[in-house]
Amino acid sequence: MKILVPVKRVVDYNVKIRVKSDGSGVDLANAKMSMNPFDEIAVEQAVRMKEAGEASEVIVVSVGPAQVQDILRTALAMGADRAILIAAEGRIEPLAVAKILAQVVRSEQAGLVVLGKQAIDDDCNQTGQMLSALLGWSQATFASAVELAGDHALVTREIDGGLQQIEVSLPAIITADLRLNEPRYASLPNIMKAKKKPLAQHSPEELGVTIAPRLNVIRVEEPAARASGIKVGSVAELLDRLKSEAAVI
Repeated sequence: MKILVPVKRVVDYNVKIRVKSDGSGVDLANAKMSMNPFDEIAVEQAVRMKEAGEASEVIVVSVGPAQVQDILRTALAMGADRAILIAAEGRIEPLAVAKILAQVVRSEQAGLVVLGKQAIDDDCNQTGQMLSALLGWSQATFASAVELAGDHALVTREIDGGLQQIEVSLPAIITADLRLNEPRYASLPNIMKAKKKPLAQHSPEELGVTIAPRLNVIRVEEPAARASGIKVGSVAELLDRLKSEAAVI
């Protein structure tokens, strides 16, 4: 069974996001970029499945500019077998990404897709669900544990009330949550080996997918600064203030 792992290049989670002065978007100039943390967890899960003999090949795929090759090489250094870059510029919406991934899944005849539950830049949390609908496959989102058993997968999901266990038939789409695993660090020898692993490049047009955005971003603004606290001289003064505010309400 082949496992396909979509990955996304995002601003590193340690970087403080800056908005452009004209409000047209996020300022990416000189910003450190890295693999989306949830996608990194997905890569680790797929590699572990291959190491356990549950998969024959791990393929990573990403949609974006040429710089995306950096994170694809990182995934290869973690243990993926080969990579596919769908070269595209500009803002690409989740539906367009899902349509591209659906075409890649069909051409590669993958039996399982594991991806991060969401990207930390737009927090859309849509691609996995849309891909499931386009392929007509089972889906298990927010996975914190995955166990394959024949033609089924037993998935533990994180929900508001605790944990939920579900069984889905394969092929399936699984989205990785934070506690699914701890991704490995790519060692120097593996980083060197990753440079020799195959990395194919295609365009959305080759796959018959239009990536023109359906939504227009009017303006991007930073959240309002946090207001300072109320300074009071004593507990009695605080109680009086609270009573007066309650009376107004």
